[in-house]
Amino acid sequence: MAVEKFETALKKLEEVVNRLESGELTLEESLKSFEEGVKMAAFCTKKLDEAEKKVEILLKKKDGSFAKEEFRYENDGH
Repeated sequence: MAVEKFETALKKLEEVVNRLESGELTLEESLKSFEEGVKMAAFCTKKLDEAEKKVEILLKKKDGSFAKEEFRYENDGH
């Protein structure tokens, strides 16, 4: 896929959704746009997953040192 940035893919995904919601596309154009949207959504999901794995929270301990803790969603059960 030629898209390298999350923001670019997200913008393209939004454009696809707008085209599909317009109701002005033919069936063939709709299917092509849908396929493009699925690819953009998968790319965005992959980039978000990669970013989540890299995120760490630094917590300052009482002694002034820092401890690393993996990023967790508040409601993910981890």
